[in-house]
Amino acid sequence: MNPTQIDENVYEIPREGEMRAPARVFASEPLLEEMIEEGQTLQQIRNAATFPGIQKYSLVLPDGHLGYGFPIGGVAAVSMDEGVISPGAIGFDVNCGVRLLETDLDYGDLRDREEELVDRLYDLVPAGLGKGAYVETDRADVDGILERGVDWMLEHGHAREADLDHCEENGRLPGDADAVPEDAKKRGVNQVGSLGSGNHFLEVQRVTDVYDDATAAAYGLREDQVVVMIHSGSRGLGHQVCQEYIRRFEREYPDLVDSLPDRQLVYAPIGDETADDYRRAMYAAANFAWANRQAMTQAVREAFADLFGTDEVNLVYDVCHNIAKEEVHEVDGEDVETLVHRKGATRAFPAGHPQVPAAYRDAGQPVLLPGSMGTHSYVLAGGERSMDLTFGSTAHGAGRLKSRTQAKKDYDAGDLQQGLRGEGVFVKARSGETVAEEAPGAYKDVDEVVRVSDALGIGTKVARMRPVANIKG
Repeated sequence: MNPTQIDENVYEIPREGEMRAPARVFASEPLLEEMIEEGQTLQQIRNAATFPGIQKYSLVLPDGHLGYGFPIGGVAAVSMDEGVISPGAIGFDVNCGVRLLETDLDYGDLRDREEELVDRLYDLVPAGLGKGAYVETDRADVDGILERGVDWMLEHGHAREADLDHCEENGRLPGDADAVPEDAKKRGVNQVGSLGSGNHFLEVQRVTDVYDDATAAAYGLREDQVVVMIHSGSRGLGHQVCQEYIRRFEREYPDLVDSLPDRQLVYAPIGDETADDYRRAMYAAANFAWANRQAMTQAVREAFADLFGTDEVNLVYDVCHNIAKEEVHEVDGEDVETLVHRKGATRAFPAGHPQVPAAYRDAGQPVLLPGSMGTHSYVLAGGERSMDLTFGSTAHGAGRLKSRTQAKKDYDAGDLQQGLRGEGVFVKARSGETVAEEAPGAYKDVDEVVRVSDALGIGTKVARMRPVANIKG
């Protein structure tokens, strides 16, 4: 059954069968058609509506596409009293997220030095599969990072005080290193400050458009400014956490697995020992991801100091998009304590919300929404309607249009790099396959994704950037 339009850019799949609530799709007609053509995203959001304790509706955002059990771009809020936690609704790359750095440079300050800059960043930040990091760590360090996140980085000289003030949750959730499997910890040694592979990137950008002068100024952004966007997560450590807990859930709840519409959505009731162990491990992996992005921030600072003599490389914001967190939301006129699963979805709290950092409380939470290495990225502000419509959430990026397998068939890495260079975008990658997989044509229209978010009032446009230099795994 295809969704029925109930408002502009809002579609609903009515409750049926085992669904405990309706499912909603927030998209324009072209974006909805892409989801329908792809074939499985809408079924996955229907399946998510079977979660015990689901509140209001399961939902998918404008960038939504197929994921492991649960769509990327999906959100599900469940009651803390009756709900469940599902690793598949959070994702293997726990706290995959984005951070944005602003500099005191204009585009003219680095023009004709793009290749030198991309080479320096590539040398400093290990990319691709395997080990290698900007910050050397041992097994004891990993435990400290799992417990304390960016606090640990500050204590050991890898952060500035202001970095914590400009990071979601100040870069630390109540993680427990003891809940993290030993094999996961081993994978975390000497990976702090590494980019990984796939769609992860470190990209130097130029601010080309400012849509809201006051909010942009509050975020420290202006036209023609050089900024840096980092997209990465918890690396092999987070993947191992998710993988091992999914197996544990399957072992401990075999009857549940047999009854699910998709076993990849296996869950555990909040309050069960297994659920609590996973949540503490997931939060620890989130702390590792924040430390990872923080280390890459230090690498960027080193590169800009060496090449341009500036230490004005400041964190605008760091936001995660693969996480589940306790939040209070209004449901049927009452405040309800919920656990909000966001997978490929960005928290987008509006101005005045107490969980927006003090520095941005009057302007609203910054929302960082990357495109692809050949298209725009955006900064939005959390919108007033996000709390009512989407549990304070909006899109996390452009969203894939083609699978990685299809992209490798359709695009040649050398041709892509040459074409992008002709447009002033310098791309350096460990693997040609990665370049092909991440071709701009493999992604949805990011301008349309942002237009819908802005029109809905869940994330309002502040600024737009174009890539200058990009490194990938």
